Amino acid sequence: MATYRPIMRDYKPVPARTQPRAQWMVWFVAGLGLPLILVALMLPDQNQPPPLAPESTSLVSIGPVQQVTKPAKTAALITTTEKLISRKIPPLVAAPQPEQQRTVLTVRRGDSLDRLFRRHNLSAADLAGIMQDDLAKQHLRLVKPGDEIIVLHNDGHISELSREINFDSSLKVSREEEGFSAGIIKHKISVRQVEAKGRITSSLYLAAAEAGISDRTIMNLTDIFAWDIDFVLDIRRGDEFRLIVEQLSRDGVAIVEGNILAAEFTNQGEVFRAIRYEDPSGHSSYFTPDGRSLRKAFLRAPLSFSRVSSNFNPNRRHPVLNTIRAHKGVDYAAAHGTPVKAAGDGKIIFRGKKGGYGNAVILQHGGNITTLYGHLSNFNRQARKGSHVNQGQIIGYVGQTGLASGPHLHYEYRKNGVHKNPRTVNLPKAEPIDPALKADFLRTAAPLINRLDDTPLVLLEANNSGDFDITNSET
Repeated sequence: MATYRPIMRDYKPVPARTQPRAQWMVWFVAGLGLPLILVALMLPDQNQPPPLAPESTSLVSIGPVQQVTKPAKTAALITTTEKLISRKIPPLVAAPQPEQQRTVLTVRRGDSLDRLFRRHNLSAADLAGIMQDDLAKQHLRLVKPGDEIIVLHNDGHISELSREINFDSSLKVSREEEGFSAGIIKHKISVRQVEAKGRITSSLYLAAAEAGISDRTIMNLTDIFAWDIDFVLDIRRGDEFRLIVEQLSRDGVAIVEGNILAAEFTNQGEVFRAIRYEDPSGHSSYFTPDGRSLRKAFLRAPLSFSRVSSNFNPNRRHPVLNTIRAHKGVDYAAAHGTPVKAAGDGKIIFRGKKGGYGNAVILQHGGNITTLYGHLSNFNRQARKGSHVNQGQIIGYVGQTGLASGPHLHYEYRKNGVHKNPRTVNLPKAEPIDPALKADFLRTAAPLINRLDDTPLVLLEANNSGDFDITNSET
């Protein structure tokens, strides 16, 4: 049988296949050798002496002591280490706390606490947490216009809230780890006596402001002398006044004036003085230096700080009817709604519309005396026909009802049915001080009278804080 061999198309011999080299040995040696080399490099030099102290160290041996010199590399390393150790490391400083914002919430008409918080972008959740505290809820549940609530917060999150409860105490609410807690802070209250005095150059209000006297105190002054001085008509340029009054301070800061202890008012050259006296039962009133009560049965004017637009005049021409018609009272021009006070203790015998008087009130007093108040815009709801009113109690409000050309009060004073001029009629006097208390009153009045006598009258300049001009009178 014939044997065939493959045909060689390129007529070249087939090269023999070469066997693959053993490369695994190379990788094994490299993988094992490199770590060993690194370990060897990390080991300390056997010929290098051990680390020495910063200064030259003497080696102790049985034989003679030999001085060993530090190698250059070791000395450099030690020097660098010493510099690092000696370098002052600044103390750790706590991260600054975010600055708190202080916001005063002023209550307006119709406001609630929730509305106040929403208006100032304060956390409603914090408000809910605050109201969980019974004490906080008790003093924050009701707010009225004019109230102020002080809040410390960080971007609306409450940290502290406070509110004045009364003159000597405040509510304080603070954030704690588990919510809010509330407490009452008692303020330190101190009282001292201060003096104020002034001279009227244009108006009583301006003179009081220049003397540093608050509106409240000047109103109290006019109430003290209301039975002797008509502050609507009788005040003149050059009239003078001086006061000894309590000044109340809270936590060392003057806040408000208290009671007027002694007062003097010089009106058109006539001097009026008043001393405050409190009897053993706690009742207080004002008396002249010799113990006569300043309080009389009737006030000279039934409203404060207005102007007389028409005096008592039997031959006056009526401004509306344009005829000669007797004016049997006094007209006090005042702003619409100004309170009208009862001139004396009495009983309301008429309240309603009365012809040209418009809305009117008539009071029956002792001694067969009646007073009439006309052109009122409205009545005090509590002052009804048949009810008893006290001197100074509000019975109505200035208006323009009836035959009136503008808002004013028409006031009449009648005795036994006959009209009298309210500004000049002799008014019945009140009872003097109890004879059993007169000696005690004179002891109380003496030092106050001496201070009024010894203090020269000086026109004071008002200061920005509204404080009084203070003399050496602290108690």
